[in-house]
Amino acid sequence: MKAGRLNALARLDKGPVRLVHDNRASRIYLALVAAAAVFVAVDTLFVRHDDASFAGVWLFALAAPTVFLFFAGGSLMGESFASSSAFGYVALIASVLIQAAAIGAFVRLLLRDRTGPVRTPREA
Repeated sequence: MKAGRLNALARLDKGPVRLVHDNRASRIYLALVAAAAVFVAVDTLFVRHDDASFAGVWLFALAAPTVFLFFAGGSLMGESFASSSAFGYVALIASVLIQAAAIGAFVRLLLRDRTGPVRTPREA
């Protein structure tokens, strides 16, 4: 039973999960998101503000296109559901992973075209 689970995990690493972490562009994006998350955590926990801090805006700017789609879908399910902090964290993490996979797919598409055979146009 253990070998079957390990084989399933090995196959999962060769599939869509590989797009998230298997190229430099996705890693750079995930490093930027991690750095912004550390900045937000330090600002929230250790810096005292008289007014609200806008440190969290950096995370939403890095996850911008998809996180707002998650919030729009969540507001269709109910305002109390979309305004919960648990939904916000899940939407933020899911949108960052989706965008990292999209960056990985785009890089793979670019590299596949570049490493393919040289094509010459046919003469008419």
